[in-house]
Amino acid sequence: MASQFSLFKHRRFSAMFFTQFLGAFNDNVFKQALILILTYVAAAKMGMEISLLNNLAALLFILPYFLFSALAGQIADKYEKSKLTQGVKLLEICIMTLAAIGFWFELYWLLFVALFLMGTQSTFFGPIKYGYLPEAMHKDELVGANGLFQTGTSLAILTGMMAAGVLTQLDHSTLWLIVSTLFVAILGYIASRHLPKTTPQAKDLAINWNIFSTSFDIIKYLYSLPLLFFVIIGNSWFWFYGATFLTQTPEFSKVILHGGESVVILLLTLFSVGTALGSLLCKTLTKNQVSLKLLPIGILGLSVFAIDLYLSLSSIAIQAPSTPYGISALIDMDGTWRVFADLFFLGFAGGVYIVPMYAFMQAYAPVSHRSRVVGANNIFNAIFMVGSAVFSIIILTILELSLPQLFLITGVLNAIFGIFLYKKLKKYQNTMTPSNNNLPL
Repeated sequence: MASQFSLFKHRRFSAMFFTQFLGAFNDNVFKQALILILTYVAAAKMGMEISLLNNLAALLFILPYFLFSALAGQIADKYEKSKLTQGVKLLEICIMTLAAIGFWFELYWLLFVALFLMGTQSTFFGPIKYGYLPEAMHKDELVGANGLFQTGTSLAILTGMMAAGVLTQLDHSTLWLIVSTLFVAILGYIASRHLPKTTPQAKDLAINWNIFSTSFDIIKYLYSLPLLFFVIIGNSWFWFYGATFLTQTPEFSKVILHGGESVVILLLTLFSVGTALGSLLCKTLTKNQVSLKLLPIGILGLSVFAIDLYLSLSSIAIQAPSTPYGISALIDMDGTWRVFADLFFLGFAGGVYIVPMYAFMQAYAPVSHRSRVVGANNIFNAIFMVGSAVFSIIILTILELSLPQLFLITGVLNAIFGIFLYKKLKKYQNTMTPSNNNLPL
């Protein structure tokens, strides 16, 4: 059985992988740099609360997923995907040029506009890339390709956030940010130029430009295919779950571990590397087959390590220092290794969970509607991520429970949801057959 890394030898995979990696990296450099600027510079200058500005930024980035995902799916089904990808990457260069003006002249309203446009660009790229994979890969390559994609995305997010932190600390930081984001955007466009041409799956589709009715129509269509509907609900749960943990990581690093920024980076790295390794192993564990057999393992791991994280954080007792602890200081303390292990294995279980789910969605989505199904998936992802924020506010602010208790409740809910999801998927598994065009370009 050939290693999944052999896929990099094929232009049909490597071109899209690097296009996706560079795009995700640039998204996170820009977003994280903007958040840091809002937190440490803009809030004081604008006389506004930091939390308000950061929440506004998060809302502006995710709003396009609600508005345009269904439209993006239609366009990806109707038109040739390599040209669409190149168009999206050209748009990214234009947006980064706009952001450069905002950074240079400290036009914060323009940076918010650029953030919304980056969210829009990502929205239109999503159905293209996930619709492209099942067209470009052999059937027995699909799980491995998705594993590499998930690994690449996790590492791109992590390294992008870390790069933003480094760039904002340099002398002439604004110039470094501008040059870096424009350079990466150009590299992304160059990578997209190497994509092989695809065959449009719905050339005769009449695009409905009404973003509200088309969103309703694709969700209605999805509901008529219960297997796909519950696969997408399962995908979106992962984003709810991940957002719940990752959003709170900086706070429990500061409040419970009393760690500095380096500790936050370590915790995010552990989760991301765990996700990457879990994603990579899916090919081997499934023997290249699109199946649900890893789903119970992923669900179990997500619950077990969430509950253990509650136990480890509840039992840990670290004295508050005069200055935040660094990584080396925390490593020598009792109980911290258990926290680190919990976060790593949470990420690992997440990778084992999500890769087969994405492969299942791609393999079973009707060819003519594949990109639109991905668009519907993005709508639900956005809903669940917003739901995660609301859920955390209720638990932490309204009910006034602790962060460890939030993780405990999330772990228990995951077990309940996981049992429900697995039963539904097994019930409807035989109602559809995989699409038959998983052939290389």
